[in-house]
Amino acid sequence: MQIRTPLEMEQAMDLPADALRGCGLSSDEAQHLAERLKPISVQNDIEAWQALTAQVLTSDVPFAVHQLLYQQVYQNRLEQGIPAPAWFPGEQEQTHSHLAEWLRDLNLSSMDELQSWSVQNRDAFTRKLIDSLDISFQQPPQQIMDVSGGVEQVEWLSGAELNIVESCFRDKSEQTAILFQHGSTEIQQLSYQELKALTAQVANGLTEAGIQPGERVAVMSPMTVESVAIFLGIIAAGCVVVTIADSFSADEMRVRLEITKPRLIFIQDVISRNGKQLPLYNKLETDNPLPAIVLPEGESCQTPLRSGDRLWSEFLSENRELTYVARRPHDESTILFSSGTTGSPKGIPWDQTTPIKSAGDGYLHHDIHAGDVVCWPTNLGWMMGPWLVYASLINDATMALTDAVPTSRAFCEFVQNANVTMLGLVPSIVSAWRAQDCVAGLDWSQIKVFSSTGECSNPEDMLWLMSRARYRPVIEYCGGTETGGGYITGTVLKPGVPGLFACPAVGFDWLLLDESGQETTNGEVFFVPPVIGLSTRLINRDHHEVYFADIPSGPRGQVLRRHGDQIESLADGYFRAHGRIDDAMNLGGIKVSSVQIEELLMQASGVREVAAIAVPPAGGGPSQLVIFVVLQDETEFDSDPIQAEMQQIIRSQLNPLFKIYAVREIEQLPRTASNKVMRRKLRDLFQG
Repeated sequence: MQIRTPLEMEQAMDLPADALRGCGLSSDEAQHLAERLKPISVQNDIEAWQALTAQVLTSDVPFAVHQLLYQQVYQNRLEQGIPAPAWFPGEQEQTHSHLAEWLRDLNLSSMDELQSWSVQNRDAFTRKLIDSLDISFQQPPQQIMDVSGGVEQVEWLSGAELNIVESCFRDKSEQTAILFQHGSTEIQQLSYQELKALTAQVANGLTEAGIQPGERVAVMSPMTVESVAIFLGIIAAGCVVVTIADSFSADEMRVRLEITKPRLIFIQDVISRNGKQLPLYNKLETDNPLPAIVLPEGESCQTPLRSGDRLWSEFLSENRELTYVARRPHDESTILFSSGTTGSPKGIPWDQTTPIKSAGDGYLHHDIHAGDVVCWPTNLGWMMGPWLVYASLINDATMALTDAVPTSRAFCEFVQNANVTMLGLVPSIVSAWRAQDCVAGLDWSQIKVFSSTGECSNPEDMLWLMSRARYRPVIEYCGGTETGGGYITGTVLKPGVPGLFACPAVGFDWLLLDESGQETTNGEVFFVPPVIGLSTRLINRDHHEVYFADIPSGPRGQVLRRHGDQIESLADGYFRAHGRIDDAMNLGGIKVSSVQIEELLMQASGVREVAAIAVPPAGGGPSQLVIFVVLQDETEFDSDPIQAEMQQIIRSQLNPLFKIYAVREIEQLPRTASNKVMRRKLRDLFQG
């Protein structure tokens, strides 16, 4: 869609130097830039922006200038709520991307056509994905997709035998599997052959310790070379990895161990962060009979071991030959947990086919090629940890790992020095980088693709991020642990709009429904199974009750699966995320989304973040609306004027019946490692 602008009538960009000085440029710099803008002939907004990003807007130009020009060029689009793209596919993406190859193979002409084909031909799509990823089988499947038992219990790759780890090491030896930096040391590298040998030492060590295929083995460690080898070694031995985030408390760890009952745990002794040593091994209770293999963070272990526990160096087998124990497709490979912000966490098993979804999203939507360097600050306890392993190794790429704090300048320097080509993140990291100007003076030109997940993106922050790497796309990516990847995403074949999703994930069908079950342009997401990677069971809950119970059929008779996100469909096939629709509250008998209130209250003066919760009074009665705020720097908290301003916003823009009971200041909102606001903790804090 082309939008005519005032610039189009002038045929040239004539921006006063005074406006540019207001962006932090000196008088000479502003005058020079104003002269550079004048020769840019504009026929429409898109051509104007393309010319600016190609000729003027380098990363050393203050971002305020980028932002001013973006707003000037796209003024009409922004006022009308029409997506305003900041990046456009080039010849590389249109010709050499994996998606472009698929379009040629299938004789299709657009992403819309490919998406339609993929959900109308799920068997053929899955077969093509498996072939494209070159998945290794010890016994090939007799049938790709068997839905004779219903789509809730689809059976993938019937009759096959495989071990997904074999696909990670296929025909590779000297290529670099992992780049890793510890502290201020030089970046080290590990080849595929070296990683394979270390993985074999883990797998054979488990066999020598009497661990049998199908038994569970836990790992609680930061993302290191050793933890990757442990993860792969457990699965190669036919066992099941129980991943526990290293940020969990001792109680949270204990709950997950009680649910899964592993035979053994691999755990690091301590973790060094921000100059402090945080205990990890000591979270294991002294009387816990679970044997532990302890990995020292440094050259020697910092903590005395319990009786029966062993050091990593003592556990490793001398046998460096890797054998892949054959498994059936539906056999468990990994158990991950939901964040557990309400009640007991859900134990979500990934089977041998789930990684195909992870690697497939990396292949198709993140366009990961052999030799790419993929970095995503994460942990094996969260789904993006296993995702990173599979999306990198199955696609013959290199993982880049560092123990630098993700929000720090040191992390950004690592991205530069490791020549990262695909950088994943969560939006709050981008906000921190921008606030601290962490990328100033760095060369991120090697980056081909960013990706963002975990929370709703701030479009302004994402425009800033794109501007730091000569306008590369940000693949907005949303899914869940139970999906093995994303259901909505970006793509290198459509222009990139800051903060917006560009398309449904290829092979993934879903609907937006309103409260009456009718299709809408802004509503709750319901999946239409089957999709490879989508869970079919939980280890401590009734899968049907959690995802399918009490959901009517779709408009065309489809079996629907609840997910809980709220998505808005926009012009040109783009989408905006509005958070979790199930973060709902009942105020005066009216159901309203916390996210809806929070988005409105971000208009309040001096506010950086807002969280809305409903708190039941001690004596019973209707829930009360309580607002927690994180204020911008140098803003003093005075509850009365802030509450009055917020109440006026709600009264005028939402519902005059909704009354704010209290506003509280908080230094930082409590979040899970995947950046979801922990509303239960806010309720406890208010009521405590």
